[in-house]
Amino acid sequence: MIKFDAVNKRFPNGTTAVHDLTLEMPEGGITVLVGSSGCGKTTTLRMINRMVEPTSGTIRLGGKNVLEQDAAQLRRGIGYVIQQSGLFPHRTVLDNIATVPLLLGWGRRKARARAAELLETVGLTAESGKRYPHQLSGGQQQRVGVARALAADPPVLLMDEPFGAVDPVVRTQLQDELLRLQQELNKTIAFVTHDIDEAVRLGDRIAVFRTGGHLVQCAAPAELLARPADDFVADFLGAERELKLLSLTTLADVPQQRATTVRADEPVPRTGTGPHLVTSARGEPLGWLDPDSASGAGRSGDAPLLPVRPLRDTDSLLAALNESIASPTGLVARVDADGVLTGVTSRETIHEHAGRRHHEAARPAVGLSKAGSGTV
Repeated sequence: MIKFDAVNKRFPNGTTAVHDLTLEMPEGGITVLVGSSGCGKTTTLRMINRMVEPTSGTIRLGGKNVLEQDAAQLRRGIGYVIQQSGLFPHRTVLDNIATVPLLLGWGRRKARARAAELLETVGLTAESGKRYPHQLSGGQQQRVGVARALAADPPVLLMDEPFGAVDPVVRTQLQDELLRLQQELNKTIAFVTHDIDEAVRLGDRIAVFRTGGHLVQCAAPAELLARPADDFVADFLGAERELKLLSLTTLADVPQQRATTVRADEPVPRTGTGPHLVTSARGEPLGWLDPDSASGAGRSGDAPLLPVRPLRDTDSLLAALNESIASPTGLVARVDADGVLTGVTSRETIHEHAGRRHHEAARPAVGLSKAGSGTV
């Protein structure tokens, strides 16, 4: 969808922001640009919609050279989201979202209807459409910014550190929302961040830049974490890159065993039988019961229970590793999509699979060329 071919950007003061960039951003995927400040990632993003003009080279969007298109018309066909949303303070939320459709001549009624539809899409109430940006929280404003970028249903979305100005909890919620929207809408997204954890969580591919606008490596998150092209990339990924790699591996292939259970409405089991997982009538895990310390209770559900945090097959191996350490029994409860218990997995089994994943990642890739890692 987006292709850079030998693109350079030099500013009049002699600064080279982007150097000989050759890069492809696949259609329907999220390509994340990361690197330290001044590495050219935002300049790269802004050259796509010609907010910054390249000095040389070619940028194609959907096969068409962006330099051969009218700049204003080009931008109206590309969604753009920036940090702190960039909303018009004198317009209501609904009118902010309707901005691009109105510029495209949709007509006020159609544009506002589309804006109202997108409010629900990004998780905001219809009532919020009547408010002004200053009446919303930071996270709500960012949702409005995303809705505005999607208003004309563009195939491409450019996002320049869109979640960088909100607190960590809201940031995670916005990341979840973006992943949900991407599953539904399948846009081609170029996403700029300086946070490698955000890049790993969101990106289908991650492009790492170093100062001077040099692309060092572009790869899928698992490949990048397992086989960084050089010491610069390894240092940028951080000392905990093996743990980040575990966050990309799910529990689906980790075996489970039958759990020792007791329903909450059943009597406390006899002492000496070890810990039991107390479940509801539907089979949902409620907590761990130690019969030795609950002998005074009549029903298992009335006894003091130790906390349980059940995991699904879609949860990461890193989450399982953390839960296995926190679990008072060393067992991790596994549930299906409806929250019904399917079994348990031991701490030892999880550690074994985590270690195996680490060793697989440490193996060198066959035919990996560091010299060619900057071209994708």
